[in-house]
Amino acid sequence: MRSMLLAAHVADGHVAPMLGVAAHLTAVGNRVRFLAGDRFADAVRGTGAEFIRWPDGAQIDHRAAMAESRRGGDRREGTKGMVRNIEEFFIAPALDQYRALRAAIDAEPTDAVLTEFTVVGAAALAQSREPRPPLVVCGVLPLGLSSVDTAPWGLGILPRDDLIGRTRNRFLNLMARHVILRKPQHQVAEFVHEVTGADLGVYFLDWAVHADHFVQFTVPGFEYPRRDLPPTVSFVGPVSRTSRPVALPAWWSDLDGSRPVVHVSQGTVANEDPGELIVPTLRALADRDVLVVVTTGGAPLAALGTLPPNARAAEFIGYDDLMPKVDVFVTNGGYGGLHYALAHGVPMVVAGDTEDKAETTRRVEWSRTGVNLGTARPDEATIARAVDEVLVVPSYREHARALQAEIAGAPGVAGVAQITLDLVAARG
Repeated sequence: MRSMLLAAHVADGHVAPMLGVAAHLTAVGNRVRFLAGDRFADAVRGTGAEFIRWPDGAQIDHRAAMAESRRGGDRREGTKGMVRNIEEFFIAPALDQYRALRAAIDAEPTDAVLTEFTVVGAAALAQSREPRPPLVVCGVLPLGLSSVDTAPWGLGILPRDDLIGRTRNRFLNLMARHVILRKPQHQVAEFVHEVTGADLGVYFLDWAVHADHFVQFTVPGFEYPRRDLPPTVSFVGPVSRTSRPVALPAWWSDLDGSRPVVHVSQGTVANEDPGELIVPTLRALADRDVLVVVTTGGAPLAALGTLPPNARAAEFIGYDDLMPKVDVFVTNGGYGGLHYALAHGVPMVVAGDTEDKAETTRRVEWSRTGVNLGTARPDEATIARAVDEVLVVPSYREHARALQAEIAGAPGVAGVAQITLDLVAARG
């Protein structure tokens, strides 16, 4: 029996994929301990893993903090919002994360550590001069490693690999490191040096190159190509815990295939104000011969007001049940939700500009699997035109189905486990 230590930032979209890893590792006979936020204790234990709570300084709950900001009128969109999120949600808990990781490693023999990328405390573990187990970093957000072929992560700029594009990319990467994200760069470099005595040596979003392996939870068809991608990076396809068992709503039989189904959601984080995307979509499609299915991600249904006759709503519906019935997915672009849709060959209309949405929505546009509206607050006419286009133009579904086939052929969580076990065996 191998002993594995897992870690994830305190946010639903970060924990869910790592729950899938934990469930698989325990199912094939490994001992698994999982560092996570308090509100995920039951979910962690449900995988068969042992729950280890982050210390108080690392219990920064992304969802709660974002909700509080939104209630105060601060959506944290754009570059300034991205910088604040990086500093407050991801860099601030780094020291406590590192100490917790090191304490768990020291508490018992540990064969490997698997952490999702935004656990910045693992950046110090990667460069620690003290002995450590093999470290596998899991990419649960769009790949952010620097490249001559891509603009820096967070700007939401499509790739370009010709001479002009490479010149643009070089300039923007320098600007990101030395101007736009200079403060986070300094903070992470200072943290790593303070803890390990080592120089970070890279752009802070590239810290995972110091790990033993980086597994990205997507397929190459949904990620920008990079000619300089390190050989220690692997694409394994989407990984997630099977969606939570939820009783199907009383209206479920209405999804009988008699008319197209349009699903709209604002995910589990940016769902405080359904007026951003859900309500405009309901109004935009109220006179269409479609059935609009809303999930609020836990927000009260009362916030939606009176539904049009062609709409149905629930707080949660398991995507394993829902997505096979969906013709178009209207979403603000959460990475996990996009992959659920793609795994079922569902084309999309995307509208988001907070958290990682500038990057996820661009990947939908680049992969030609949907229409990117370029804003988190589209008007009704824009939504209606986009949904009509995705329903009528066959290429969107064709590209989504091509990615569906690519995902079906990816190793998924078994690939993560095999890479990890190979590293353990090589370490001897």
